[in-house]
Amino acid sequence: MPVTTQQLIQWKQQKRSIVALTAWDYAIAQILDAAGVDLILVGDTMAVVLGYETTLPITLEEMLFHAKAVRRGVKRALMVVDLPFMTYQQSLEQAMYSAGRVLKETGAQAVKLEGAYPTMIDTVARLVQAGIPVMGHVGLTPQSIHQMGLRQQGKTEEAMERILQQAIALEQAGAFSIVLEHLPAALALNITQKTSIPTIGIGAGPHCDGQILVTSDVLGLSEKQPPFAKIYTNLRESITKAVQNYVIEVQEGKFPE
Repeated sequence: MPVTTQQLIQWKQQKRSIVALTAWDYAIAQILDAAGVDLILVGDTMAVVLGYETTLPITLEEMLFHAKAVRRGVKRALMVVDLPFMTYQQSLEQAMYSAGRVLKETGAQAVKLEGAYPTMIDTVARLVQAGIPVMGHVGLTPQSIHQMGLRQQGKTEEAMERILQQAIALEQAGAFSIVLEHLPAALALNITQKTSIPTIGIGAGPHCDGQILVTSDVLGLSEKQPPFAKIYTNLRESITKAVQNYVIEVQEGKFPE
């Protein structure tokens, strides 16, 4: 049975950990889905896979193109799509247009937005009222890289309280889940305990209701990995060796036999 947003909330109540990864094409999505991943995020981190240095340049059209491919590979997992930088911050109308296109054109079940300042909370509430499920995102928000860098957030008492209140506000606005990125484990635990919707951690310790990583980091494909990522296999090395062997065999006349 396909995973739903309501099922994620039930799993939090049952203390059943939620497993999430990112995908950018049909092949990767199909593998993740068949392997048992619960939530597949078409994240704007795909920008790095496409050769951008940050997530900022990626466009809505690029996200839609890749999300359609991912959708074709997903049978069970809940599929969520990031709204890219400056496709939802300018106005409610812009956010509604972008989120509506994602759901209508890709078949995704939800969108994810970064930030929880007052106007963004209003936007989340209006999107949910319009029938668009929304996943929130607090802590380190990569679309704000030029403001906050890539440093861990929530280190001071004031910052901890602010992020906690942001998470609570997102829940009250109707978000079905919240990504907690690069936060102290104690803060992530506090947010997880004080909200009834699932928290999905990335670099936020072991106490969240679920965990997400960027798949290219997990597979060892990325040129640079964040400090909180774990490499489960080094495909970059394996692919390099395989291609080098192919080059040698073709050059030496060993392939084809």
